[in-house]
Amino acid sequence: MTQKSIWRIMASTLMPALILTACSENDEPGGNNSVESKGNFVFATTVQGSNATSYVLLTGESLDEGNLTTVNNGLLNDGATQWVFYKDYLYALTYNQQNAGTTRSYILNSRGQMEARSTEYNISRFSSYGTYNDDIITMSTGEGPEKFADANGNRPMTLLATYLNVVNETKRENDTSTGLYSMENFLNNGEYVTLSGAEQSGTRLYCGVVPMGLSPYGSAVDNGRYIKPGNEHLVHTTAGGNGGGSYKAGELVGTQYPDECWVAIYDNADLLNPKLATTDKISTPCGRYRSQYYQTVWAADNGDIYVFSASYAKTMTDDAQKTTLPAGVCRIPAGKTEFDDYYCNIEAQTPGGNRSFMRCWPAGGNCFLLIMYDRALTESSPAATELAVFDASSKKLTYVTGLPENVSSIGKTVYNQNGNVYIPINVENEQPAIYAINTTTAKAVKGVSIAATDITGFGFMTPAK
Repeated sequence: MTQKSIWRIMASTLMPALILTACSENDEPGGNNSVESKGNFVFATTVQGSNATSYVLLTGESLDEGNLTTVNNGLLNDGATQWVFYKDYLYALTYNQQNAGTTRSYILNSRGQMEARSTEYNISRFSSYGTYNDDIITMSTGEGPEKFADANGNRPMTLLATYLNVVNETKRENDTSTGLYSMENFLNNGEYVTLSGAEQSGTRLYCGVVPMGLSPYGSAVDNGRYIKPGNEHLVHTTAGGNGGGSYKAGELVGTQYPDECWVAIYDNADLLNPKLATTDKISTPCGRYRSQYYQTVWAADNGDIYVFSASYAKTMTDDAQKTTLPAGVCRIPAGKTEFDDYYCNIEAQTPGGNRSFMRCWPAGGNCFLLIMYDRALTESSPAATELAVFDASSKKLTYVTGLPENVSSIGKTVYNQNGNVYIPINVENEQPAIYAINTTTAKAVKGVSIAATDITGFGFMTPAK
C-alpha cells in the first residue's frame, strides 16, 4: 500500500480532532512552524480506523495543554514494541517471537519535524533493554553455539546482546563464540539467568538478574546435580507450550530459589565479569509482561541504586517455586557494589496489603512512579491501570489521584520536568492524553490530548546535529 493510499484511509476513518493550541510560557520552545526549531515533544501514537491500523509520530510544543490531530499530520511508521528516546534520537525497538525484529531510528529535523534515518536493523529477539554511553543495548538469553553442546546435544544458554550506537547509527553484537557469555550456573546454583534492564551510574552498569531455572543443559550436569531434592517432578519429560511459555524436555522452568534478589554490576558495557550483589529481603528484580522483563533497577538523582521487586514468583504453580516475599525495594548506595540495610515493603502500603506493580521509573529526586495492579497478582486477571508515587526518602507509597475512571492502559515512557512526572493515559471511548503528576502531592492533571487510539510513547527531542 502506498503512503498516499494510507493517508486516504486515515482521512476517511479517523475521528475529528482539534488543532494544537499555543504552548505555555514554561514549555520548551519550538514547533512545526518554526524556521529553526529548538526542540519539540514527540508522541508515538496508534490510530485504529475501520479498515486499518496506522502508527503516527506527532510533534507538539506542550505537555500541559492543547489538542493534537493525526489527520494529515505527523510521520507514518511501522510501530514498535518499545519506543526509546535517547540522546535526541528515537528508536523503534520491535520484538518478534523467534524472529528478528525490524528496528529503525528517527530524528527531529531543523524544522521541528520527525524524519526517519536511513539505516534499518534486524536485531535478535530481546526480552529487555537499557542504555550505556552512546549505545542502546537489547538483551535476551538463548542457545549458545553448537560447539559448546554437551554429550546429549544440549547447548548452554548464552547472553545475546545487540548494541545500537545512536550517534553513528551502527549495530554490533556480542561475540558468543568465545563461551564467555554463558549464562549457565550464573549464580553458582546451576540455573541459567537472563538480564532485566541496564542502568548506567558513572562507568558501571547495573542489571537485574532473573533466574530462569534449569535448562536441559543445566539439569543434565552430573546426572541432575542441580535439581533440588523433592523437585524432580518439576523437570519436563517432553517438550510443550508455545511462544514465551514453551519448554523443552529436560527443562525445569522457573527458579528453585524464589526468595533471593541478585543484581549484576558490570564495570563497563561489555557485560563480562560482573560483581554480584544479593539480598534475601526481596525477590527477583524485574517487572514482567509476557516475554518482556521490565527494568526495576534505577538510579536516583544522588546516584543511589534502588532495586524494586514485583514478586512475580508468587504466581508460580508449584509451592516450591513461589516466593514468600512481598513486593518491595532495597538499595545499593552510590558507588557501592553491595546492598545496605535499606528496605521497604511496598505491598503492605497498598489497598488490602497484597498488591504489586507491573513496572516503575525514576520520577526525579528520590521519587519513583509505579504502575500498580488493581488486585493481587494471585487473583484472576489483575489489571495494571493505577499509578502510585514512591518516595524513597520517606519510604512512602502514595496512590495517584485525578486520573480518569475508564483507564484502559498506561503508557510505556515517562518524562520528568519541573517537579512533575508525565505519562500517557489511554482511556476507553475517549482521546488519550498526557497527565502531569506532581511527585509531592501525587495529584494528576490532564495535559495535551491526542486524537488517536492510544499513545505508546513520548519524549522531548532537539534537532540532531
